[in-house]
Amino acid sequence: MKALIGLEDGTVMAARSFTGPGEAAGEIVFNTSMSGYQEVLTDPSYTGQLVTMTYPLIGNYGVNPEDMESAKVHPRAFLVREYQQNPSNYRATGTLADFLGQYGVLGVEGLDTRMLTRRIRTGGAMRAMVSTEDMDGASLVRRAREWPGVVGRDMVAGVGTATPYRWENKGLVPAGAFVEGTADRFRVVAYDFGIKYNQLRLLKGRGCQVLVVPATTPATEVLALKPHGVFLSNGPGDPAGVRGVVDNIRQLLGAVPVFGICLGHQMLGLAYGAATYKLKFGHRGGNQPVKDLLTGKVEITSQNHGFCVDPVTLPNNVEVTHINLNDGSLEGMRHREWPAFSVQYHPEYAPGPHDAEYLFDRFTQLMEQAG
Repeated sequence: MKALIGLEDGTVMAARSFTGPGEAAGEIVFNTSMSGYQEVLTDPSYTGQLVTMTYPLIGNYGVNPEDMESAKVHPRAFLVREYQQNPSNYRATGTLADFLGQYGVLGVEGLDTRMLTRRIRTGGAMRAMVSTEDMDGASLVRRAREWPGVVGRDMVAGVGTATPYRWENKGLVPAGAFVEGTADRFRVVAYDFGIKYNQLRLLKGRGCQVLVVPATTPATEVLALKPHGVFLSNGPGDPAGVRGVVDNIRQLLGAVPVFGICLGHQMLGLAYGAATYKLKFGHRGGNQPVKDLLTGKVEITSQNHGFCVDPVTLPNNVEVTHINLNDGSLEGMRHREWPAFSVQYHPEYAPGPHDAEYLFDRFTQLMEQAG
């Protein structure tokens, strides 16, 4: 089925749908991972986006229930150079096309993803429209320009949990409090801004009983649960557009150890009094080099973000701990007085390298030291 893609800069590209009819508007971005497309698709941080994979062959190992990073697919469309409709992998339980169709997400192939990636790198992540129904290029460009974009919008409100739950090894268990008498060493409250399951798996694997709460849960309610630590998850969109979160984080600082990832890192930066800004085309993929300034080591990391904390605006009591070696942007920070630290990238990987998993150990060490 023929499809057409229109970008706000006037670019029009022809493609084919491999999931049937449909159309979608969103921010068009690219991901440089060679595998892990199911984890990418189920990462809530991609809410509101049209995701292009730079690796040319996608779908060759199918999909399976174990690789889900949330309960559904979050991008509005998935763009690939070539779709493989006959997967070959012993773990596969279905095809990528059927998986996308199950969640009503448009998948298109046959476009020049190399050209599109270069266009995004030159012009920046931009608004776009993809359709099998509207085959007028000028119309698609106009409709892309009419889409409101992600800057200043609260994208978290539509992806996080509405009710608290505990994370157990077999998945989600509805709960409003911690359970007493377990073998877990630590009680952790996790704010859900668009949390990935592997973050919860890694915390659980380190002896943490994890209670996940809605993004706007008051700090007073969190502290009343007497957690050993608070975790701030990843999530989509502009941190400055998220409402009802920063003040709660400020109240937690100094009262309990805090660990933030991605959007949680950005929200922590705002709570410190720093500013955030939009990157030209963002960092998305499993091959981003980051230097740990505390050890001098370089990690290859998994990343997915379009905004960043401005290091120039950080107060003197906050130290930069990690930088991106591609563009020098801030990738990690810690408070000099309070037990609080965060990273811009995804140490929980899924997909991507495991280099930065040690950060979860650092969090448990902080909780142990705090008693």
